Amino acid sequence: MVAAPCLACAPDPCPLQNPSSSSVSPPPTLPSPAPTARLISSPREALRFLKARCRTPCHLKQAHAYLIRCGLGRHPDLLTALLRRYASHGGAHIRAAAAAFSELPQPPPAFAWNVMMRALTLAGRPYDALFLYYNRMAVAGVPPDKFTFPSAVKACAACSDLRKGMEVHARAIKIGLCVDIFLQNILMHLYLKCEEGDALYGHLMFARMRVRNMVSWTTLVSGFAARGDLESARGVFEEMPLKRNVVTWTAMVDAYARNGQPEEAFEMFRKMQVENVQPNEFTLVALLIACTELGSKKLGRWVHDYARKNGSLDDNVYVGTALIDMYSKFGSLEEARRVFDGMPQKSIATWNSMITGLGVHGHGREAIDLFREMEKVGLRPDEITFKGVLCACVRAGLTLEAFELFRDMMELYGITPTSEHYHSVVELLERAGVREETQQLVEKLRTEQEDVEILQTLLIAREAYHANQGEELLRQHVHAGLEQSSDAGSDVSLQDHEQLGWEVG
Repeated sequence: MVAAPCLACAPDPCPLQNPSSSSVSPPPTLPSPAPTARLISSPREALRFLKARCRTPCHLKQAHAYLIRCGLGRHPDLLTALLRRYASHGGAHIRAAAAAFSELPQPPPAFAWNVMMRALTLAGRPYDALFLYYNRMAVAGVPPDKFTFPSAVKACAACSDLRKGMEVHARAIKIGLCVDIFLQNILMHLYLKCEEGDALYGHLMFARMRVRNMVSWTTLVSGFAARGDLESARGVFEEMPLKRNVVTWTAMVDAYARNGQPEEAFEMFRKMQVENVQPNEFTLVALLIACTELGSKKLGRWVHDYARKNGSLDDNVYVGTALIDMYSKFGSLEEARRVFDGMPQKSIATWNSMITGLGVHGHGREAIDLFREMEKVGLRPDEITFKGVLCACVRAGLTLEAFELFRDMMELYGITPTSEHYHSVVELLERAGVREETQQLVEKLRTEQEDVEILQTLLIAREAYHANQGEELLRQHVHAGLEQSSDAGSDVSLQDHEQLGWEVG
């Protein structure tokens, strides 16, 4: 088997020769090497090359290898351009972006740190953004710019780390960069988003802003609405001096829909139409939630028809997923499946909604078949996926299939079972009359706090099926676990806190 050549030694991926010209083979009597493309020699030319040729991740990697071959692989300007482009292609290319970052002259400039923080936060790794880059940037003595603190605060908001966010806020004040309205809006979002935070901090941030824009007002309305403080959200909404946009209206519609006031949600939607504000996909998702709360499938169909007639919003992945969820809760699986099959794009939430809908209504085989189809298209299931498909197995009595899925969840996908997963397993064991294996499963569980919750769930399951055998053992495990967690809980929390302490002097 012939080994493939490395990228740096491969032929030029994007030769600069005239495509209309054709190379003529030399006469047999005068052999000569095949003509080669002219190599790029200057960084400016290489930057133009990257801008013109690199539109996909594959092209970017080939161009990177070509620049290494040209001897320009370590030029700071080119590394910065490569870093920006790798980071823009999403979480799958974070490793390549980090490699380009590590090749920059040390310490890298603030721009490079900001790009990595933003990319990691968008990729769902906000802790890495803070610990690996924000803290290291401070330790390295790199002066932050006006984009550093917004990136760091966004990471704090993404992981709901209020304490770290307050630390970043204090440092921004100390340096004198807290007057930027962009940073102030993000800080307001942080204080309103974190559950352990006080909404008063967010309101004070808003009150002390010298200049407010539409984002400022919308952030305050959305923050109050997300916390369930509908009275404050409505008050700020009515006081807005600027014309309300679709984001502000949607925040109010969604707040009423999710807080048990579906009639008010539709009333806000009616007023939104009177003011000639066109809804977006998130507005329609909120309306579908309100339809479910009202228990009106007829109204849900009206929203579905409205989405179809207004910009084909029914093809949107968020609207489609909400439609599947709504129709499934009303028991209209045929309509839910019709929406699912007609969606041009499907997210993991879309598959989860359809699998769960099939399982809840007793279509266990169909739920498993859909799960296998999801695996074939290359989507990686999450814990919610397995919760839905295990529930489907329980309702359909598919014991062997359930244990096969449970094993795949842990061994193939590395997902740690939660109490809900264990509840499904125990329920299947009890239905099959296999009580000895249930007792062995309980004995294998550790007596940590998360397992105490699992054991309590197992106890409830056994009582539900009138299984008295082993009940006392379960109770002993639960009580022992609770006593152990109450005695050592504060010490463990303090130890974890000290290990994760991120203070920067």
